[in-house]
Amino acid sequence: MSDLREHIWATPLVDTHEHQGKEHEYLQTPKDVLVELFDNYVTADLVVAGASPDAVRQLLDASDPDVRARFEGVEQAWEACQYTGYGEAVRLIARLAYGMEQVTADALEQAQREHSKPREAGERLRILREHGNIDHVQVDDFCWQCLPDDSGPEFFLYDISWAGFCQGDVHPESIWQETGIEVKDIGSLRQAMEAIFEKYGRCAIAVKAQHAYTRTLKWIPREDSDAEAVLQKALRGEALTQEEKLCLGDWCWARGAELAAQYHLPFKIHTGYYAGWGRMPVHYIPAGNLWELLATYPQTRFVLMHIAYPYNDELVALAKRYPNVWVDMCWAWSIDPYSAGDFFRRFLHAAPINKLFVFGGDTRLPWAAVAYATQARQGLYRSLQAEVKEKNLTEREAKAIATRVMRQNQYECFDIEGRRANILHIMRHEGR
Repeated sequence: MSDLREHIWATPLVDTHEHQGKEHEYLQTPKDVLVELFDNYVTADLVVAGASPDAVRQLLDASDPDVRARFEGVEQAWEACQYTGYGEAVRLIARLAYGMEQVTADALEQAQREHSKPREAGERLRILREHGNIDHVQVDDFCWQCLPDDSGPEFFLYDISWAGFCQGDVHPESIWQETGIEVKDIGSLRQAMEAIFEKYGRCAIAVKAQHAYTRTLKWIPREDSDAEAVLQKALRGEALTQEEKLCLGDWCWARGAELAAQYHLPFKIHTGYYAGWGRMPVHYIPAGNLWELLATYPQTRFVLMHIAYPYNDELVALAKRYPNVWVDMCWAWSIDPYSAGDFFRRFLHAAPINKLFVFGGDTRLPWAAVAYATQARQGLYRSLQAEVKEKNLTEREAKAIATRVMRQNQYECFDIEGRRANILHIMRHEGR
């Protein structure tokens, strides 16, 4: 193993984006080999390759003990997509978790027999830390609450979800239950948002929104009076037009950006490619749509995710132009490993390298995160080794860059140690 490769594999990797379930959710997930291997983004490739959605649902139905039949329903599609980035991750899980060199019905049946013991408390943390060599994970679990995670309070750090607000979705009952504030007008909505940050901002590691799935990333400044008119219509139970939802969403998005800066929290934004298959309005997703937001809130640190695939060059340009932009390669190594490697090298030669994070798994189960982390390490090594081979970098410089994009940049952008200290203080003194 070269010194560069050894360095990349030995360096603990900060995982800036996951959807890992809480400990009790993990323990309740059936120990099923097909769920472990395929309950991730590869299901989209299976459908695109020709498997029916029903066959994919059956594949992941752990209540059915017939592993062979469940796999055979997608076997032909699997043969077609096993070499994609998603397929490579499945093969990595098979090898790393089960010692399986090839995914076949016979091998799957054997793995199910040999690995059928129940999940154990602490297993989730052990897999991520020991097998993935992961420093910590930052989790978006789609809610405002960022409470200490007893199963690993310094390891599992949580984002405040702002996606609903950015979509223009305001749910007064949920806000009341969370904050005790009745939303009657735009002023009380602002107070409720402030209360959410007051309640969870000390423990949160970031703010996160993936509203590009339902609306454009283009942001426009909105007046309080315009947002008020839309909010009153929503409070009356009337349906909002798309333009009205954009108006209220933009107003809420701006308040989130302001509060993120106030609480020293980076604001993570999904850009580019969607999970799943089928519908994807491509004009929604380019990161270039964000230019006015980035310029309007220079004190907010924006983390733009997923290399805006396939609009990668726009994202490099934003990182080169805006001091308040960081770029996260989370998920990218699995979407398209070779485009991700090309993006890394283009970024290296165009934008300051302290603005790049190399990994986030964007997964639900720990072995999937380990596999996606392995892909990131492999891709980073290929990219840096090519730079060394072409004499653009010395190996010493390549190792320093690896350290920077794997963990140093993240520790500089996110207040990781400060949030950990807050979490431990809250656990000791507030009983939460």
